[in-house]
Amino acid sequence: MKKLLLGNESVARGLYEAGVKFVSSYPGTPSTEITENTSLYPEIYSEWAPNEKVAFEAALGAAIGGGRAFCGMKHVGLNVAADPLFVTAYTGIGGGFVIGVADDPGMHSSQNEQDSRHYAISAKLPMVEPANSAECKDFAKIAYEISEQFDTPVILRLTTRVSHSRSPVELSERVEHDIKPYEKDPAKHVMMPANAKKRHYVVEEHLAALAEFAETTELNKTEINGSNIGIITAGNCYNYAKEAFGKDADFLKLGMVNPLPKKLIADFAASHETVIVIEELDPVIENHCRSLGINVIGKDVLPLCGEYSEELLREKLLGIEPDYCEIGAQIPGRPPVLCPGCPHRGVFYTLKKLGLRVSGDIGCYTLGAVAPLNAIDSVYCMGASISSLHGTVKVRGEEDKYVSVIGDSTFMHSGLTGLVNVVYNGGNTTNIILDNSITGMTGHQDNPLTGKTLMGNPAPNLCLEDICASLGVSRDHIRAVDPNDLSALEAVIKEETAANCVSVIICRRPCALLKSVKKNPPIKVNEDKCIGCKSCMKIGCPCISIVGKKAKIDESMCVGCGLCSQMCKFGAL
Repeated sequence: MKKLLLGNESVARGLYEAGVKFVSSYPGTPSTEITENTSLYPEIYSEWAPNEKVAFEAALGAAIGGGRAFCGMKHVGLNVAADPLFVTAYTGIGGGFVIGVADDPGMHSSQNEQDSRHYAISAKLPMVEPANSAECKDFAKIAYEISEQFDTPVILRLTTRVSHSRSPVELSERVEHDIKPYEKDPAKHVMMPANAKKRHYVVEEHLAALAEFAETTELNKTEINGSNIGIITAGNCYNYAKEAFGKDADFLKLGMVNPLPKKLIADFAASHETVIVIEELDPVIENHCRSLGINVIGKDVLPLCGEYSEELLREKLLGIEPDYCEIGAQIPGRPPVLCPGCPHRGVFYTLKKLGLRVSGDIGCYTLGAVAPLNAIDSVYCMGASISSLHGTVKVRGEEDKYVSVIGDSTFMHSGLTGLVNVVYNGGNTTNIILDNSITGMTGHQDNPLTGKTLMGNPAPNLCLEDICASLGVSRDHIRAVDPNDLSALEAVIKEETAANCVSVIICRRPCALLKSVKKNPPIKVNEDKCIGCKSCMKIGCPCISIVGKKAKIDESMCVGCGLCSQMCKFGAL
């Protein structure tokens, strides 16, 4: 039976058909739907972990325990999981172990544009890269065969367009695999220096064997159309190249992108007058070709940054201008904005009003940095808000007032250790946890604070107040407040930023998009009282506009949160 599936859905189907027993991940766009979909198969135990390192280690434990296991994440999540990633190349696995990593060329939902192929090279791990949904399923299954054949984890690399595009997939039945018997082998799994030195030689042997495998595997395919132009490509760039060149070029499509074959590429290049390497982000394949003495066209013509497209390839490689019409009128920008009723809006309005410097973090609340709120000074990576603020205050002292802002899920991901550092080293910072009762940015996934697991089972509902107190923050300076009560919020922030100690403010109100949240009637405008002062516009709510010098509420969007009513001194809202 064929079915139209997202790339991520297809990976999940591949895991099901491959007989995977255990999946642990942390949600991150564009990888989230893989694990959401594995949870729909009762044969696969699936869970959300607090962060990618924990997820990786849990999946590794399942593989060492003899079952086929999977761990999924986005590219920056691989940074968090890098420590066990590198070690696991040395130890090997028991059952098959596949790590799904989704890169984000174009940075649709990410803070950088890193290329995960470098991790595979540096960690000396095999990496496969599908180009469509059908290959997502097939490559996931093949990855387990490679993993078990060569006793190594395998990285399955996706990109946003492959993860979030649909194409037909042929479904097959699940093939069960028995749990492999456990064998105690400290020399293989205890990575103290004496053992690790010996295991490094094993890693190099595996890599050499994988390089031979890359020469003949069906993951790497040639398409010969009788052209003098040869294109070497991989992943979604193959689709762009096919659309741009059609049958006017021959193709070497690399499905195994580490280790890259040598003879296969050299033979393909030798039979063509012109060789073009088409790959998004870094020149990984191109540099490999040049190391083989092959002269190729690549990043000297094509960009290093951003996504490719068939139009870009036609323009850069064929000199064909885009065949679409430019719109004459200037289209107004549509910056990202917090949702109507978002509980974070009042927090950032208040922080800006008080003139505080704000150390921000990764989440939908990062939008507090954009106009008109403009409240956040810095955003680096998950958990960095608390840690970096501590360093700033230690250097600058307290002549300026600072706060950190972090989400509830992000706090559990990597904010706890930062708060421990502040307490341990005598810091004096005010740290605001935005508790919206869910992991919001990636689409409402549960986390250790929501009281429910990925598979819908009840879980202990961990308490932020108790956690912060256990980390050493005084109970007197752990304050909970409704962020939609602007006067109470402002008072608490003033009090805690004035206190000479580490403090935590928990702004607790559920995400307005949760189905369980009751919506209030839309706010009404009394035009007789409205003077058009535009004070209500300061909160950046997309429901509010000014029409004919009067405020107007879009009732189709308004959830009646009441923030704008608190802004109006004239009672017009």
